[in-house]
Amino acid sequence: MTPFKLNNLVRWMRVLCLIPMIVLPSVATAEPLRVFAAASLKTALDEIAAMYETDTATEVSISYGGSSLLARQIGAGAPADVFISANVGWMDDLARQGRIDETTRLDLLRNSLSVIAARGKPALSSLADLQTALGTGKLAMAQTNAVPAGIYGKAALSSANIWQDLQAQVAQTDNVRSALALVASGAAPFGIVYQTDARAENRVTVAFPIPDSMHPPIIYPVAAINTNDRSRAFIDFLTSQTADQVFEAQGFTPVEHR
Repeated sequence: MTPFKLNNLVRWMRVLCLIPMIVLPSVATAEPLRVFAAASLKTALDEIAAMYETDTATEVSISYGGSSLLARQIGAGAPADVFISANVGWMDDLARQGRIDETTRLDLLRNSLSVIAARGKPALSSLADLQTALGTGKLAMAQTNAVPAGIYGKAALSSANIWQDLQAQVAQTDNVRSALALVASGAAPFGIVYQTDARAENRVTVAFPIPDSMHPPIIYPVAAINTNDRSRAFIDFLTSQTADQVFEAQGFTPVEHR
């Protein structure tokens, strides 16, 4: 091979070696922001996340479920950037494990409970009337010893002095949206869910709004799991006026942060 051809070959090899350095960064994409959130937030949070993605070009991946299950997954090391719980206790549990950034933690929302009914079922004048209206039917609720909506619902039934009589008729589900689905499908004549869930499903009616005095305050705390600029930015957006309007439209009460 002549010196001229050898020099040309060396030049081309150098160019080829540079190509991956030029191409790879242009096709690389950032990891999505991973949010673990209580199932009751789905309708509102899906809308808020879509707006956030449009505004920031940051992909948001949301895993919904019962707060208890999500907290246990995070405690076991599941990859998450932000956690929104429907119960202060599960956030406290993660704090004791050192899993959250305490500097980012804040109370985000409040909610209320309602007894919901399948179509054709009567409204109730009190929570105590549920026992008679239910008859031998099932009462759909999230898990009463683990999932926040179930815990709050059990407390309300205990306040009305009917928990002991009704507990054998409770059809327990992994999360509150599953309890909602049981009533919406007609599989259960009544259920206890958040008022925001009742608004999200037009196949059910509110048979009785449960007074807040009958159960502990329903508070949704939020905190960063992996502390970074993206986690903080998303939490900031959740407390913005834009997000507040979406939450309020779904029946949540935003906690004042400004």
